[in-house]
Amino acid sequence: MSSIFQYSTLVSAITLAMCATSTTFAANDQQERIVLPTLVVTASKSAEEIEKVPARINIIEPKILEQSPIASLPDLLKHDAAINMVQQGGIGQLAKIHLRGTESKHTLILRDGIRLNNASSGTANLAFIDTTDIKQIEVLKGPASVLYGTDAIGGVVQLISKTPEKTSAFISAEMGEKNTYKAVIGADAYEDGFYAQIRGQRLESDATKVTDQKTNTKKTAAFDQKGYSAKVGVEKEQFAASIDYATNQGSSLYDAYLFNGELLKQDFDNETINLRGRININDTLQLNARLSQFKDEVEQKNSPDFVNSRTQEAEFYSTWAFMPNHTLLAGVTHRNLKGDILSWGTPYREDIDSNGYYVQHQYNNDGINTQVGLRVEDNEKYGTHTVGQVAVRYQLLPLTSIYTNIGTAFRSPTLNDLYAWGGNLDLNPEKSTSYEIGLDQKLAYGFDTGISLYRTEVKDLIANGPKNKLTNINKATYQGGELYLQWKHDNLFVKSSYSYVKPENGQTHQDLADRPRHNFSLTTGLENELYGISASLIAKSDSKAWNNQNTNPGYATIDLNAYWNINPNIKVFTNIQNVGDVEYKAAYQDLGYYYINGGRLASAGVTFKY
Repeated sequence: MSSIFQYSTLVSAITLAMCATSTTFAANDQQERIVLPTLVVTASKSAEEIEKVPARINIIEPKILEQSPIASLPDLLKHDAAINMVQQGGIGQLAKIHLRGTESKHTLILRDGIRLNNASSGTANLAFIDTTDIKQIEVLKGPASVLYGTDAIGGVVQLISKTPEKTSAFISAEMGEKNTYKAVIGADAYEDGFYAQIRGQRLESDATKVTDQKTNTKKTAAFDQKGYSAKVGVEKEQFAASIDYATNQGSSLYDAYLFNGELLKQDFDNETINLRGRININDTLQLNARLSQFKDEVEQKNSPDFVNSRTQEAEFYSTWAFMPNHTLLAGVTHRNLKGDILSWGTPYREDIDSNGYYVQHQYNNDGINTQVGLRVEDNEKYGTHTVGQVAVRYQLLPLTSIYTNIGTAFRSPTLNDLYAWGGNLDLNPEKSTSYEIGLDQKLAYGFDTGISLYRTEVKDLIANGPKNKLTNINKATYQGGELYLQWKHDNLFVKSSYSYVKPENGQTHQDLADRPRHNFSLTTGLENELYGISASLIAKSDSKAWNNQNTNPGYATIDLNAYWNINPNIKVFTNIQNVGDVEYKAAYQDLGYYYINGGRLASAGVTFKY
C-alpha cells in the first residue's frame, strides 16, 4: 500500500469522524459505576480476584491494548518496571525479556494456555506475536513450574484472548512516522451463549537503522506482517467448548553483523490452534481439557538456514471443591516438542516427549488465601524432576495484606541445547529456588501501595564448557525488590512502580549482561468514557554489556496517548512513543558499536464500530 494512499485514507476517515454527529454519551459516565474486582487466571488456572493471589501479578488492561494497534508486545511489556526488554533495534527486531533479572529463557509466554516459547531455542519470538485479539496480558512474577512446567523460573506472561459477549463489528486504522501503518478489521456474533469471532490485520513499517554504525547505506530494517484469527464456541453455566485458530506471517530485515550496514531478510510464520472444553459435573466438580499446537517457522532468505518448530500439548485437569473453602486442582499434561533445524551448518530433526503430573490445594476463608502445589515432570531425555510451591496471603488488617511465596522451578534443555552445534544429550534441567515476601496497603484519599522482596537461586545453568560443548556448570542469583504507588480519584490517575534487581553470576559475582539494576515507570493522566489523555515515563539505569568490558548506558523516554470517543460508534486516537526522539543504546553489539532503539513513532488512528 503506497504511503500517499495510506495518509489520504486515514485523513479522510478522521475527517469523516470529526464531521459526524457528535452524539456524546457523557451522561452514562456521570451515572454511578459499579467497580468490579479485577480477575486473573494465570495463578491458579481459574478466575480469581487479583487481590487474593499470594504472589505479585500485574495486568496490562484491555484499554491499553486497544489504544494503539501498532504497539508490539515488547512495547506493551516495557511499562512493567520488573521487566527489562532488550530489543536489537526498533519494530520487528529480536527482543529478549528479562523478568526480575532472570534469563530470557526463564520466562514462559502463553496465549490461552498455549506455549509460545520456541521448541528449538526455548525463547519466544516476541516481536512476531500479534496482539490484535488480546483482551488483557497477565504478568505473574516468580516461579510457576508447578502448574506450567518448564521455563517458568522468572514468571509467566499470558495473553488472554477476547471472547465475544455481543454481536458487533469494527474497523481500525493507524498511521505513523516511518511509513508505519496498521489496519485491523473484525466481527463478533453472539446469541444465547454461542459465539463466533474473526479478525484480520496488516502492518507495514519502513522502521529504522538497527545499529549506530556509521556507514554509507541508508537501508532501514523494514518490517511487515499480516494475519487473521477465528474462534467459535459456546459458553454455558454447565459446560463450555471452543476452537481458536490464529496465524501471523511476515518478513523482517536485521543486521548482518558485517559492520557495514548490510541487512539480511527473514520470513516468519507462526500458527496456533487451541481446542478447549469444560464441563461442570456438579456444583463442586469441574473438568477441563485442552488440545493445542503452536508452529513457529523462520526462513533465512540470504542463507540456507531455517527453523521449523512445533509444540503440541494435551492437558486434562479438574477442580474439586471437596470441602467449604477448600479446592483441589489436579492435572496431567503431555507435551511433544519437534524441531527441524539448519543453523550454522548444523542440521537436526528431532523431537522430545514429556509428561507432567501436578496437584495444587487452595484454601480461601477469613482473609487467608493459600496455594500448596507439587509437580512431577517425566522427560524422556533426562528422566524425572519434581518441583513444589507454598504460598499464602493474609489479610492482616482491613486495608493491609501480606504474602509469602516459596517455590522451586526448572527449565528443561531445549532441542538446540541437545542437538545443535555444541549440544549435549547428557544435560540436566536448570533448577531454581525462590523466596518472596510482600505487603499491599490501601491508604487514604485513593492511594494504594505495596512492596515485594525476593531472591531466586538458579543452579545447573547451561553454558559452554570444554571444547565448546554445553554443560551444566553455571549458577546465578537474582535478588531485589519492587515498590508501587498508585492513586485514582474520579477521572484522574497516577501509577508508578520501581524495581531493583541484582542479577549476579554465581561464579564471578559480576552483574549479568543487559540487566539494569534500577527500573522505574510512571503513568499519569485523565480518562473517562468520552476522552482521555496520559503520559508515561520509563527510565533505566546503566547495565553491563555481554563482554563485561562495555556498558549499556541508562536512558529515559516519555510516551503520550490520547483518545476521543466522538460517539458510541467512532473513536479517534493518537500515540507518540518516545516523544523526545531519544536515541539510546539498547544493547552492546561488538567492536564498539551498539544496537539502538527505533526512535520516535508518532501516529494517529480512527476506529469505527457498531
